[in-house]
Amino acid sequence: MTDAKPRSLYVHVPFCRTICAYCDFRRYVYRSEAADAWLKAVEKELQAREVFHPETIYIGGGTPSALNDDQLETLLSLLDPFAEEVKEYTAEVNPETVREGLAERLARHSVNRISAGFQSSSKRLLKLMNRHHTEKDMERLFASFHQAGITNISLDLMYSLPSQTSSELQEAVETAVSYGPTHLSLYSLTIEENSVFGKKGLKPCDEDTEADMYEWIAERLRQCGYRQYEVSSFEREGHSSLHNCNVWNYHDFAGIGYGAWGMEQGIRYTHSETLKGYLQDPLYHKDVNLSEREQMFESLMMGLRLVEGLDRRLFLERFDQDPVSVYPSCMERFRKEGLMDWNEERVFCTGKGYMIMNNLLEEILEEADL
Repeated sequence: MTDAKPRSLYVHVPFCRTICAYCDFRRYVYRSEAADAWLKAVEKELQAREVFHPETIYIGGGTPSALNDDQLETLLSLLDPFAEEVKEYTAEVNPETVREGLAERLARHSVNRISAGFQSSSKRLLKLMNRHHTEKDMERLFASFHQAGITNISLDLMYSLPSQTSSELQEAVETAVSYGPTHLSLYSLTIEENSVFGKKGLKPCDEDTEADMYEWIAERLRQCGYRQYEVSSFEREGHSSLHNCNVWNYHDFAGIGYGAWGMEQGIRYTHSETLKGYLQDPLYHKDVNLSEREQMFESLMMGLRLVEGLDRRLFLERFDQDPVSVYPSCMERFRKEGLMDWNEERVFCTGKGYMIMNNLLEEILEEADL
């Protein structure tokens, strides 16, 4: 069983004013003419869909706020018919691109949540990452969006950066918390071959240091009143990311724009591999039909990311099977070893199992024989 209509809508804006040294996403340095052409392609893609009313909309990138005011107005207007019943409407914002009227424009089109790329407070590390925001930029971001009535603001925080020291990490966490975000997302640096970091041969911290950093951040955020609800996500009460929770609970979502991917009716799809290809044919999809066994494993994999675990009843409703009985060998062994447990409603990792969840999933994948 899959959702009749996508629960969420994701739109990818593939433009940035500058390219971060760690980024390997599909992105291009912003040019007004290319952005205009992209908007026309997005319009064609949206017009080809029957209008549906998702619970969540997420405009990501790239840098959505890299678009100029007219272009951003066009994009938001195209999405207005889909936003009539939206509960959570998120737009990613780079602190460097906050300008007068941006917050009010987003609020006018029902955006009620912002995800901002903070990453670090260290000038040295920001320069290394080719990021340029300042403390004043961050202060202006919070002030302008609060004034516009958008108080649900999430910050991204990176760790395991090349040569990052413990004091730099601690300062970043304390500075991020001082702004009063309602949500924080942690990202351990992964260096991709085609990123600037990859081409320079830079390396993240070693695994032990990375693990120590993660544990320190998680504990410090808990001390500061944030609740961890997912591997990398911490919230003030009532401010978990509904959009991401829909994805982690394996609900269908639509993906719009070059660089986006979607999942609908058991089909995972991507768009053209190049921006030029997308502009020529925005309706092209490369589809992957997932078998039921593949969907079951992905559902388990995503659900276990949540601290509360996989929704056992939803899994049974979808696949007419119980997750415990689908992977009996691993499940029983993990339970005996104190790594995993379950009740009538949820299957979840214990504290010990949560720290090695990827290892547990690898063993389940072997049992699934995919």
